Amino acid sequence: MVDDRIHIYCMPGMGANSLIFEGLSLPHEQFQLHLLDWFLPERKMTLQGYAKQMCEQIKHPNPVLLGVSFGAMLVQEMSKIIPVSKVLVVSSVKSSKELPLKMRFARLTGAHKLLPTGLVDNVELLAKYAFGERLTKRMNLYQRYLSIKDKHYIDWSIHHMVNWSQTEPLPNVVHIHGDRDNVFPIKKIRDCTVVRNGHHAMIVHRAKWFNEHLPAIILS
Repeated sequence: MVDDRIHIYCMPGMGANSLIFEGLSLPHEQFQLHLLDWFLPERKMTLQGYAKQMCEQIKHPNPVLLGVSFGAMLVQEMSKIIPVSKVLVVSSVKSSKELPLKMRFARLTGAHKLLPTGLVDNVELLAKYAFGERLTKRMNLYQRYLSIKDKHYIDWSIHHMVNWSQTEPLPNVVHIHGDRDNVFPIKKIRDCTVVRNGHHAMIVHRAKWFNEHLPAIILS
């Protein structure tokens, strides 16, 4: 039987696992979701090298790639390696020009290297980058979604996030962004579909919005 469904590969944000997509439910006769998870990068691995290795997990031609936060940067790099039909950028940026000033400052000064990432159990720091909120707000929830606390991985992720070299948006990207995102403030974002009252972790908290709107966005 020929499978005519659209295959969507979903990449979570930094340190998060694919459980963040558990609220997504698209019409099964049209769409098939495939969940990706982070693996530990090799020493001195580039983001492009990581993307190439992640592409080995893509098993369908011309898929849709959906990435959240740092995961959206990764899927954009993946789309430079394999043919894709569309890239969905959620709670992230399309180029280094959209990075907030604090990240651009960190790139120039190396300030991000001073973060206490050696505290492997510093889940609050990871939650701040992954979800844009203090852990105390939703401790049980974020402990469920945050699974990679390896110091090398966190250092690697933050380094490649603040030093992302993409200067112009790619042509096949659709950007979905919350107007209350406090990791990537919307005032720096251009050409996006705005989710009102959407925070950085809206893929979790606003799953209903995505279920209602993703089919039309993907098919458009």
